[in-house]
Amino acid sequence: MNLKGRSLLTLKDFTPNEIEYLLDLAEDLKRKKRMGIKGNLLEGKNIALIFEKPSTRTRCAFTVACIDEGAHPEYLGKNDIQLGHKESIEDTARVLGRLFDGIQFRGFKQETVEKLAQYSGVPVWNGLTDIYHPTQVLADLLTIKEKFGYLKGIRFVYMGDGRNNMANSLMIGSAKMGMDFVIAAPKDLWPEESLIEECKLFAEASKGKISITEDVGAAVDGADVIYTDVWCSMGEEDKAEERIKLLKPYQVNASLMNKTGKDHTIFMHCLPAVKGNEVTEEVFESKASVVFDEAENRMHTIKAVMVATLV
Repeated sequence: MNLKGRSLLTLKDFTPNEIEYLLDLAEDLKRKKRMGIKGNLLEGKNIALIFEKPSTRTRCAFTVACIDEGAHPEYLGKNDIQLGHKESIEDTARVLGRLFDGIQFRGFKQETVEKLAQYSGVPVWNGLTDIYHPTQVLADLLTIKEKFGYLKGIRFVYMGDGRNNMANSLMIGSAKMGMDFVIAAPKDLWPEESLIEECKLFAEASKGKISITEDVGAAVDGADVIYTDVWCSMGEEDKAEERIKLLKPYQVNASLMNKTGKDHTIFMHCLPAVKGNEVTEEVFESKASVVFDEAENRMHTIKAVMVATLV
């Protein structure tokens, strides 16, 4: 499959076969790394890593993935370049496109990463925006595949803030891959109706399901995966008190995990976690928790995306 020259802005733009290809490639690259086989697939490539927002997993995953395959990563923080300040996004994109082979962007507006892709002339990868977080979802899909051996038909339940970038992106990825995807959230925090409808079309094509509910018990019944995220995304700290009150019934705790009726249910979180809010320490540290497998898989899937789109 040839994905050379493609950008990853949202998983909406990728077919189920293309997503499967990226996951298979990530599995292969992970196996080679575990065997100590040094890669050179990105030798001679220079990668710009633009960060408007701070990061642990995204920054480290892109940096290690680049170095593992022989590329040079260049970190560009918000104070290092003039992106959208003294220089337009379009002009910055055209300059970076002349100097780098690929660009990662982690920041606020989806429009920014789209403009970088439109004007740079090189592959651009979305490391997180306010609307989407596709590289995280690839890592999540790989983790689920490793644990269960398949994706189609997995009952995936997302608990909590149903209208943030993770809920949006997980709904897209799950719909594309034929999963039974459920968001359990208060009505005030449901995703945009237009995105729900779009994902229902993806699910129809893949024989998956999409449902949104306020009923926690009905949502988690039969769940293979229970996933949550912070109740206040970056930049929403002023809403913390209100969110905690609203979302307390959606906390992932031992009682909720026991309601799935399955002994193999796994717990997932994109991290960082606020233990005691969206998840209890008990569940986070339990055998069901695969959060650090997910964190590691960020690097393997990001490496796969760069190799697939640059080589």
